[in-house]
Amino acid sequence: MDALITALADPARWRLVNLLAERPRSVGVLAQLAEARQPQTTKHLQTLERAGLVTSQRTGQRRIYALQPDPLRELAAALSQLADATDQGARKTFDRHGISLDAERLAAEEAGWADGRSFTFLHSLPTSAEQVWRYLTEADLLAQWWAPEDLRVSELVFEARPGGRIILEYRDAEDSDGSDLVAGRSEGVVTDIRPGEHLAYRNSPVLPDGRTAFTAHTSYTLRPTDAGTELDVELRITDSTIDSADFIAGIELGFGQSLDKLAAALAATDTSSATPTRSTK
Repeated sequence: MDALITALADPARWRLVNLLAERPRSVGVLAQLAEARQPQTTKHLQTLERAGLVTSQRTGQRRIYALQPDPLRELAAALSQLADATDQGARKTFDRHGISLDAERLAAEEAGWADGRSFTFLHSLPTSAEQVWRYLTEADLLAQWWAPEDLRVSELVFEARPGGRIILEYRDAEDSDGSDLVAGRSEGVVTDIRPGEHLAYRNSPVLPDGRTAFTAHTSYTLRPTDAGTELDVELRITDSTIDSADFIAGIELGFGQSLDKLAAALAATDTSSATPTRSTK
């Protein structure tokens, strides 16, 4: 398959394949139709023949080449499988983020351009407020969900007290050895904490030169319900810089994915705790 793709990648050879799809032709005629020199055309045809795309036979003084359709059908089937295997959900997410990036970059004309913007999220979680609180404030549990789907938390400090430090760094989920660039890093401080009820902090993404892109003021309000816990989240932006556009473009999608991961983690915990254990005697 590699030889086939390499052979077809050259525009001149692709032109010859199209000509041979019409009917078998001699080297001389192919060179004329392709507006190329005959020795060059011969070399291209030899490459196509080695790849199994064409076959040839000598008739008198001429060598006639004909197209072999089966390798093309195999390539078409492989390409079709690739297209079918494409994760359409991930592709739609990519496209949606691209639209948001374009819009925010156009809007970011001066400092403070996004100040006052807010994002709200509401989740109905199937566990107690006490359990939700643990996932909001305990670093080992936070690390399970505090990054979008394609990222992983690589460094996390969360001191659950007023004035406590927050450091969050994340990398690509498939960057197992940490050799790729850091996908994002932010630093902040806890501003309000009422166990089981309310958590607030401010956090700022850090630009490569050490400056902050903007400040996000995030608050979580927990309300117990008969079915579990209602979690209200509000994120408000201040101190936005022109360089903050790419970060702000990802808030709705990325933070929404993180909260979905939180809900999934809590649901899994609730299911495992509800599973009866068998005793042995």
